[in-house]
Amino acid sequence: MRIADILRSKGTTVATITETTTVTGLLAELAIHNIGAMVVVGPDGGVVGIVSERDVVRTLHDHGPDLLRSAVADIMSKVLVTCSPDDQIDDLSALMTHNRVRHVPVMQGGRLVGIVSIGDVVKNRMEQLQAEQEHLQAYITQGG
Repeated sequence: MRIADILRSKGTTVATITETTTVTGLLAELAIHNIGAMVVVGPDGGVVGIVSERDVVRTLHDHGPDLLRSAVADIMSKVLVTCSPDDQIDDLSALMTHNRVRHVPVMQGGRLVGIVSIGDVVKNRMEQLQAEQEHLQAYITQGG
């Protein structure tokens, strides 16, 4: 299966935030959307980074509550791990594990076309396993 299959079922909407938004603003947006990360876009709308709850927690530990007034640009990850809609889900799973990331923007032709989380990958795998189990049960019931 491909990343496009996940996007087809979950949708392609991506919550984005600007690099000048404060960390307090970021936290509000994460809570509103009930998500764990946001793609950061520059003034031209291009992707410039990603920022997650983990980034906030780790930086808050180092800098204290003053961090909340800082800009997202100060804590975001600028090195992005991305994938394309044509990539295989198993390859993405390995990429996420190797790079220790939980959210991967989906890019096509230099444009942001979706985002896939580790939860999306796990949900997809669970659905595959359920379908395989149902297939095997039907095969056994029908007498092989």
